[in-house]
Amino acid sequence: MQDLSGCWLGTYWQEEIPTRFELTLVQGGNTITGNILDDSHLGEASLVGEVIGRKIRFIKQYLLASRHKVHYMGTISVDQNFMQGQWQIEWLSGTWEAHRQEDHLTLNLETRRQQVLDKVPN
Repeated sequence: MQDLSGCWLGTYWQEEIPTRFELTLVQGGNTITGNILDDSHLGEASLVGEVIGRKIRFIKQYLLASRHKVHYMGTISVDQNFMQGQWQIEWLSGTWEAHRQEDHLTLNLETRRQQVLDKVPN
């Protein structure tokens, strides 16, 4: 069974304009829930959906801005580190994709910072 729990970084396109987002998923069985933070004025949204095999479907609803429900459908890669598909809201639609975020991002950032500091002459 696919396990999509964790942090993801993605992009959706609306009228060929990209918008980045951060996605946090929690999966229990085939059910997924989570939060999305768009890099736009729309801000934070919640989601609920399902995973069946390598297919994912969820509904995203913004918390403060537009209260429209955005329907996402997509396919999960075999290695479970990438997903992509289509989104639709009433009369608008577009594509989206997301990559699993590195689990140890903070640790790697600290390691890189220390490597730079080690190269600085005293």
